[in-house]
Amino acid sequence: MSKIASTILMIRPASFGYNAETAANNVFQNQLQTLSQTEIQKNAVKEFDEFIALLQKNGIDVIIAEDTALPQKPDAIFPNNWFCSLPDGTVAVFPMYAPNRRIERRQDLVEMLKENYKVKDVEDWSVYEAKNIFLEGTGSMLIDHDNKIIYACISPRTDKLLLEKFAEKHGYKAVLFHSKDENGVDVYHTNVIMHLGEDYVVICLESIQDETERKTVSHSLIDTNHEIIPITLKQVYAFAGNMLQVKNKNEERFTVLSKTAYESLTQQQKQTLEKHTKLLPVNINTIETIGGGSVRCMMAEIFLEKN
Repeated sequence: MSKIASTILMIRPASFGYNAETAANNVFQNQLQTLSQTEIQKNAVKEFDEFIALLQKNGIDVIIAEDTALPQKPDAIFPNNWFCSLPDGTVAVFPMYAPNRRIERRQDLVEMLKENYKVKDVEDWSVYEAKNIFLEGTGSMLIDHDNKIIYACISPRTDKLLLEKFAEKHGYKAVLFHSKDENGVDVYHTNVIMHLGEDYVVICLESIQDETERKTVSHSLIDTNHEIIPITLKQVYAFAGNMLQVKNKNEERFTVLSKTAYESLTQQQKQTLEKHTKLLPVNINTIETIGGGSVRCMMAEIFLEKN
């Protein structure tokens, strides 16, 4: 049974906006001076609701949680950074780089998961924040549950030793590498340059400058029967690396990506992807531009068994 989520959790934003604290190492964020804060929030909710409607129309199960109005959390719409669930029944809570993102962690949502699903253990890794050590969930880690491998690029938000500790605790092998943009700056999250589907992978190999690391990553993907679909750095800036494959009740595979990402793909790339999966493009222009994250960041997969 392939481990692609058929249930995802998403958080409807209450105060979405530009986060200056995360902009320090997220080059994808942009301020939109033309819109007021009220308009930005209104647009974000509209995009969010249309996104949910598209998923539900295709039979994908979505848990919708409401963001709390206070304290204000401009990035609450991106829950995949503060928690993840694993097929072994673990819910893991993670240490976050930006202090104003740490308030996104919500015990009530963890309790909701415990009430509705078989949660064997809740692991709190957020204690590492006190030591300035970070690991931002499935932003930092691309987890291949079938082959028990975690892919990750090391950055200020993804600590090598903590990642190895997490992998070892769950019996996963860590495949670590360095990914840089055209200015030689570390890419802040693995999920902007790489998307792992069941039997394919979208990856910006040109961002992995070290030849040995690039070969290691490629060989690991080929050995686990993933067709490699390379994307360029230019496409990375259009969020083409930030996709997520999900399935519906009928086991149909869909790959969710933003309209921006979809439009950046070549005809050849689309055709290759469509051999493996059905593409579901969604318009989240405001969220993407201001938040610097795309569809993958908005969806936290639920791999837990229902109670």
